[in-house]
Amino acid sequence: MQKPYKSIQVFKNPFLEKFTHAHPLTPLVLWGPIVAGMLWHSIRVLNVSNAALVSLAVSALVTWTLVEYVLHRFVFHYEGESVWSQKIHFLIHGLHHSDPNDPTRLVMPPFGSLAIAAMIYPIFRAILGPLWAEPFFAFFLVGYLIYDYTHFAVHHFRPMTRLGKMLKTHHMQHHFVEPNSRWGVSSPVWDFVFGTLEGEVKDKQSAV
Repeated sequence: MQKPYKSIQVFKNPFLEKFTHAHPLTPLVLWGPIVAGMLWHSIRVLNVSNAALVSLAVSALVTWTLVEYVLHRFVFHYEGESVWSQKIHFLIHGLHHSDPNDPTRLVMPPFGSLAIAAMIYPIFRAILGPLWAEPFFAFFLVGYLIYDYTHFAVHHFRPMTRLGKMLKTHHMQHHFVEPNSRWGVSSPVWDFVFGTLEGEVKDKQSAV
């Protein structure tokens, strides 16, 4: 019988510790009905046209890849100088880098994704208005789900397709070669755009 995976313990309190883990199906169970409800409401009640939905879908998915890049690079990897900021960094993302193969920490726990969504949705609503914000955010959440399951797949499975192998290699280099590079997970496009395929550390050292 296979032994259960021994995870790094974050909290001594068992109740709090549970919130640092997530079953792989959690994001789909949590956000799938919300996406479906938003799209149904957008089509049946708000009467958003098919052409508008396609445009919103493309723009939302592209926006997600940029948000993913920015969050990973500037939020998840921000350690700060204080003890508390470093503890928060470890809880948010450092834990994953310390044990990148923990299967219960490969998708974002509900509390984290809900907190980020609660901050981002009002911004979209303020920019796009109530009519466009809802379908846009639904497709934005689809982008998030693609990210979460791409991240799970590249850690947990051996990809068979050229795309899968490329994404796995890209992300494993972030983990094991240069952690200050290759911030994109579901897409490496912004690493090409912003020149972060090789890493900030090497660039800073070469400038000294």
